[in-house]
Amino acid sequence: MIRPIAPRPAYPNTPFRAVLHAIRRSAMGVFGWFDNFAPQGRTHGPADSKVSHLRLAPFWAMHVACLLAFRTGVSTIAVTVCIVLYFARMHAITGWFHRYFSHRTFKTGRVVQFLFAVLGNSAAQRGALHWAAHHRNHHRFSDQAGDPHSPRQEGFWISHMLWFGKKENATCLSRELKDFARFPELLFLDRFDFLVPLALALTTLLVGYELGIHAPGLHTNGLQMLTWGFFISTVACWHGTFSINSLGHILGRRRYATDDDSKNSLFLALITMGEGWHNNHHHYANTVRQGFRWWQIDMSYYLIWAMSKVGLVWGLKPVPRHVVAGTDPEAKRPIIPTSPMETISASPDWTALPIREATAASEAIEVEMPAMALLPQRPRNARG
Repeated sequence: MIRPIAPRPAYPNTPFRAVLHAIRRSAMGVFGWFDNFAPQGRTHGPADSKVSHLRLAPFWAMHVACLLAFRTGVSTIAVTVCIVLYFARMHAITGWFHRYFSHRTFKTGRVVQFLFAVLGNSAAQRGALHWAAHHRNHHRFSDQAGDPHSPRQEGFWISHMLWFGKKENATCLSRELKDFARFPELLFLDRFDFLVPLALALTTLLVGYELGIHAPGLHTNGLQMLTWGFFISTVACWHGTFSINSLGHILGRRRYATDDDSKNSLFLALITMGEGWHNNHHHYANTVRQGFRWWQIDMSYYLIWAMSKVGLVWGLKPVPRHVVAGTDPEAKRPIIPTSPMETISASPDWTALPIREATAASEAIEVEMPAMALLPQRPRNARG
């Protein structure tokens, strides 16, 4: 005779159990700093929408580390490295995390794809696939319920920088981008996204140390280079990028009547290498350009265009003239794909299906990207 399993006794909520539960939650939060595929302790309830300051501890620590500049002083070489790393990583975020991984507005080879994923990862904004998955959700629910960072829904500070401290947004979404999750090297960068920023920090420290010994005339050292080349440059890159999520929906002018609060701003375009033309982008996201008109400065587009001329990228999607003029009657209507390839190739903000459904069919098809190439091979009939 099989005896029924006795029900598990309900233990009282003693102070000891409460302490153990708090320790477990804290341990999961700390472990999540190093392995993004680890459970994030989600409850799938109201607690997931609260900001976890434990999750944000490294973020705040980076801001505090910037104060070391008062101890290390400043030098020309340190500021130069700070500026170069700022714009190099800003281009990787705006030109590649955004226009390539999120919207697929141009094509490239696997090696170049990986190199810019590494460069963008060094900006400490998590991996390219997780970044792109959240951005596609932003377009799908822009300034509506479900938008992970909307000033209209949750105010300035959450939309600017606190949104990624919520458990519901900390959970890694890398595997949901089926069009790119087939590349194990990209999944590795997403899972252990702290490795590349750590390597960059150690590199700036070592370079500054060596320059202090072998080029004393530059008046720098390891701690100074670490402070300016990594801490200050990274924090500045953070807030430059974050300003599009917050200020890009608050300040500026609206050229097109979109369903959200997106605006165009020359100032934001200058500090983000072209992302400030945010109203343009929300009007028509299926193009590599953010600046639709010649006078709308878009440095990331200029760099991508230059790379297309030497064969590193190809298939740049232009802006149709009727879209620029704002006379396209189909601009706001969602595209209903007629094939699986159209589903994942369409601009994500026009795709009516959720990420899991819209990309599920991509596992069974060949994505328009070389599966393995030592060097990017541009098709002979491709046009930049």
